[in-house]
Amino acid sequence: MSQIKHKLGIDLNLYKEAQMKRRLTSLRNKRGYLDFSSYYKALNKEENLLKEFVDRLTINVSEFYRNPKRWEVLKNKVLPQLLKNSNKLTLWSAACSTGEEPYSLAIMASEHFPNADIKILATDIDDNVLSKASQGFYPEKALKELPPSFKKKYFTVKNGFYSVNDSLKRQITFKKHNLLADSYPKNIDLIVCRNVLIYFTDDAKEIIYQRFSNALKKEGALFVGSTEQIFSPNQYDLSLLDTFFYQKS
Repeated sequence: MSQIKHKLGIDLNLYKEAQMKRRLTSLRNKRGYLDFSSYYKALNKEENLLKEFVDRLTINVSEFYRNPKRWEVLKNKVLPQLLKNSNKLTLWSAACSTGEEPYSLAIMASEHFPNADIKILATDIDDNVLSKASQGFYPEKALKELPPSFKKKYFTVKNGFYSVNDSLKRQITFKKHNLLADSYPKNIDLIVCRNVLIYFTDDAKEIIYQRFSNALKKEGALFVGSTEQIFSPNQYDLSLLDTFFYQKS
């Protein structure tokens, strides 16, 4: 574990041990290594093995408008409330994976709040998924929750895949970021971090929630995943705004 932390800056002690060990052991066995010592030596020598290891570690499963009812709350309640305070918003898609989430935010901004000045920061620890995200190239199944009109307006179809239009790409800045090691941006209006923290230990979650709170502007909002309710939000200067949404006090 210390070797991985030194090499990648990822502290495996802060991930839930059973889940992570099961995932990494499965990958190690699939590649034909009998122990982690020999597997680690191979990771040092073969870049493709290392990329695969980081991908497995960082759990990349996403789609556009995932859990659409929550996105309706974002559109109808949360963003309008934020825009009452300022016409300029900075949104942070933390642990953005392959980019479906920040592009969903960009579509929502363009479609429903065209007169607002909305900038989107999208971050992840994995260089490989950030590269995929910045390319913006997706299979049709990733767009299953998008209306046909959105697909037509914001994507170009190439060989059965959907390519994100440049108008959306211009709204987003992609950047590498480690939630457990790097400094956080400041004065954020909305943080979206969904279906990621379930893989961390309770101690790691507490650290991240506090840092998210510190990163938010007063009355800014945090949007979490459907299995990530914060049971004592007041300890992070947050209060419940709606289901899976919290507001900075």
